[in-house]
Amino acid sequence: MGNRQSKLSQEELNQLQKDTHFDKKELQQWYKGFLKDCPSGMLTKEEFQKIYKQFFPFGDPTSFADYVFNVFDSDKSGSIDFKEFICALSVTSRGKMEDKLDWAFQLYDIDGDGEISYNEMLQIVEAIYKMVGLPLFLAVHMHRLTRFKVGSMVKLPADEDTPEKRVRKIFKMMDKDENGSLDMAEFKEGSKRDETIVSALSLYDGLV
Repeated sequence: MGNRQSKLSQEELNQLQKDTHFDKKELQQWYKGFLKDCPSGMLTKEEFQKIYKQFFPFGDPTSFADYVFNVFDSDKSGSIDFKEFICALSVTSRGKMEDKLDWAFQLYDIDGDGEISYNEMLQIVEAIYKMVGLPLFLAVHMHRLTRFKVGSMVKLPADEDTPEKRVRKIFKMMDKDENGSLDMAEFKEGSKRDETIVSALSLYDGLV
């Protein structure tokens, strides 16, 4: 879909309606906006970072945007076409819980080996803290209302005031076999008990 056509073909529309939770009108509107921001029809990592910087002017979202970009870029081509963009947006904004958990697992499983190591989760959580200057659960629920000007008003819980403490807390809850990594089952079970892991996906809805 990188051929810069001004409108989606009927065939493309039909397929995307099957592949996403968006209707025909929504898909056309998203495509129009996508081409406005990306006239080439392809979204680069640098352009993706710029989008995040608009929403997080008081932090550094570069690293987190890179991790999210890598999940959006499903064919690992180094750029995101409209199909990849809208399919990822569909999952994160309107997908079923199981689909959101699958998507989130890909985000945390940086090397794609099917398990989330302590260090992988730490990298993601560090990127989130660096981006918003708040722990994940506060960022999720407060960012749209406050525009991130709440740092001085929030006292972080003692067991979550650093990325390391946050990740230790998550692993203590999720890593049932205590082997230092989370498989899909452990991640899904733990995420269902800690809503902040899943509600973080709401960050992507509206950032793209």
